[in-house]
Amino acid sequence: MQRGQFSSRLAFIFAASGSAVGLGNIWGFPTNAAENGGAAFVLMYMILAFLLAYPALMAELIIGRHTRANMVNALQSIATSPTAKLAGRLVGVGGMVTASLILCFYSIVAGWMLAFMLEPITLLLGLPELGSWLTEFSLARNVGFAALFISLTALVISAGVEQGIEKWSQRLMPSLFVLLGGLILYVLMQPGAIDGLRHYLVPDFAQMSDPKLIVSAMGQAFFSMSLGVGTMLIYGSYIRADENLPLVGALVTLTDTGVAFLAGLLVLPAMFVAQHLGVTIYAESGNLIAGPDLIFQVLPALFDGMGSAGLIVGLAFFVLMSIAAVTSSISMLEVPVSYAVEARQINRIKATWLVAAIVFAISTTIALNFDSLFGFVITLTTERAQPLLSMFLCIFAGWIFHRHSILTEIKKGNSEVEQGLFWKVWPVYVKLFCPVLILLTFAQGFIG
Repeated sequence: MQRGQFSSRLAFIFAASGSAVGLGNIWGFPTNAAENGGAAFVLMYMILAFLLAYPALMAELIIGRHTRANMVNALQSIATSPTAKLAGRLVGVGGMVTASLILCFYSIVAGWMLAFMLEPITLLLGLPELGSWLTEFSLARNVGFAALFISLTALVISAGVEQGIEKWSQRLMPSLFVLLGGLILYVLMQPGAIDGLRHYLVPDFAQMSDPKLIVSAMGQAFFSMSLGVGTMLIYGSYIRADENLPLVGALVTLTDTGVAFLAGLLVLPAMFVAQHLGVTIYAESGNLIAGPDLIFQVLPALFDGMGSAGLIVGLAFFVLMSIAAVTSSISMLEVPVSYAVEARQINRIKATWLVAAIVFAISTTIALNFDSLFGFVITLTTERAQPLLSMFLCIFAGWIFHRHSILTEIKKGNSEVEQGLFWKVWPVYVKLFCPVLILLTFAQGFIG
């Protein structure tokens, strides 16, 4: 069976960055920064992105390209002993289940983005009742727009790697950068924006030892870069053999952290602009409002306060959020779909819609039991499962995958890699330091 392949380095970087750049960056990162002391969180996130997330990303890309397989088959194929093969299967299935569960809650949030994106259009058309329904929390809206979002994602994935993932990533990612840049420039020119910049860029170093901040920053780094669940492993399996893996991995990490930083540069100053217009931006606890309230209450109040310009700015903002959501969701859906196609020999179109239907059923269950399940699923997947799965992938890359095989794989795209810093540091780092650092950071969340 002919496997898909990205046609160029730029195509891969757009797709992998698209996977990494999602609501985790443009919503999750600024809200985490707002909740965890602003600049202190930003600094810790940047440190952990390069200390832990980049080495883990490289483990996935190398295993993926070497095996040219889905996560379950890939980990089993590099294992030599029966115990390691069983462990590979369990980690692979764990990654597939985690990716699917992330998509289940993600599709609800992304559905909100689509609904809020349509709301300014209803006002222009003179349909305020429909606009109110789109922006008010209800089961019908949550389920209906989750279904719409999952369907959009499935349409891209059913078209395959080149015609689906690559084609749409190359269209959506440049649009995302243009919208993000334009919105930042507009917000920074508004009264109050400088106070937000100060909160975002001047760190309180005393906060950096807070276990909650460290665990949040690690969870953010792994979630925003789609690590541990097989998305990068599978995208790695679609990279051409002559690509320089350490370089493309570094470019993806830089793009991801860069977009997260830019998103904070938009959202945090926007909060203080909103405060200047009379909007409450601090919760009763004394912290800045974060989470859904930030995106769906504070920012819409800001757009309302801008008058007619606010309609356009609000529309642009939620178009940006919707694009970011789609570029990530296509990589998450590809994880179970690639397994169904390769390991179960199911036709791609049939596999895509079958998995999409299962995801929608679980999303509906979460929507029906929102208060008890929504936060639980987010914590379980992004703060617990993703770092642990990444730790196991580092163990596979460091202890089970033969070092000679890794070197041979990397040398296909970089014949001089043995003389460079990457090969002198990464094999030892991913073998000894990464698993321990991930485990210590993970454990600190429970101790804290």
